[in-house]
Amino acid sequence: MVDANARVRTIRLVGAGAVGAALLAMAPWVGWWVLILFGLTAVNLVSVERRLTRSAHPERVSAWAIVTTLLVLGVGVALSGGPHSPALPWTVLPAGIVAARCRPQVVIAGLALTVAVILLSTIAAHPAATVNDPVAAIATLALLAGVVSIVWALQAAELHHRDEAILDPLTGLLNRHALLPRFIELSHQARLASQPVCMVLCDVDGFKAINDEHGHDRGDAVLRDIAYELRKRLRSFELIYRLGGEEFLILLPGIGHAAGREIAERLRACIEHARPTGIRTTISLGLSAGRGGEVEYDSLFKAADEALYEAKRTGRNRVVAAPPSSGELEAQASTVDEASLAALVG
Repeated sequence: MVDANARVRTIRLVGAGAVGAALLAMAPWVGWWVLILFGLTAVNLVSVERRLTRSAHPERVSAWAIVTTLLVLGVGVALSGGPHSPALPWTVLPAGIVAARCRPQVVIAGLALTVAVILLSTIAAHPAATVNDPVAAIATLALLAGVVSIVWALQAAELHHRDEAILDPLTGLLNRHALLPRFIELSHQARLASQPVCMVLCDVDGFKAINDEHGHDRGDAVLRDIAYELRKRLRSFELIYRLGGEEFLILLPGIGHAAGREIAERLRACIEHARPTGIRTTISLGLSAGRGGEVEYDSLFKAADEALYEAKRTGRNRVVAAPPSSGELEAQASTVDEASLAALVG
């Protein structure tokens, strides 16, 4: 919903401007008092942007602004003729905004509230007039169903398109949809060449507090800066993905347990000193590695996730590695033996 707010801002302002212009034009016939109600709605819409950026719960601010607008419209309809009010079709607009930015449960709740407001401002406020001529109320209810269904379908199509996309729109990193196909390729290569793959899970420490204190726009900027710092410190074949929220995943093909831990520690240190957007920010990292047939997504992810949880539990801003796999232990032992033999020969 917060992400959709920027996209519907212009539409909301255009709609409000059109309603204001229409009320000004109709005022000589309807009454100048309607401009008072419009003024209240305009103040509500103009101030909502500032309240959204300052609130720890922007979804509540947005919901209250929409409900307030709907209630003011309902009062205006009731006072200007009920079923014969020229403003009756406008009660559909808040529900359309809800359908463009909220999840299905909220859309259904908004739809139900809008129906209730329409019925209260017509049947409840003017029962005789509505019973004698219910055409406008019926047409408005049909318009409500049509507008919400169309906007809802467009919103669902956009969300589906986002789900199918492989790039995260906020950070520009690859997302989960790109991760699994690539990991399957890496696991096949690891089996064929008996090579290691290291997985590193990163989580931004105290990110909710950043959002609460500085606002969601600043929080998004922090995520973008962290993504940039991590990506520029990785080589081209080392892959980074945004899993969602403040969590990132890094795949290091050809990198074993020990080397992977060194890379993870460098990444941790770079974020600690980078201060993205001027805010002191740290990350915690959990690491796992496998070799050859051990390179399986579920097992590596579970081990890295448990290591990340341990890093969080023991103080944050640290790297915790899962115990080396049997293949990694054998490779380390082989490396030690080769080094010892080389020393003896030398």
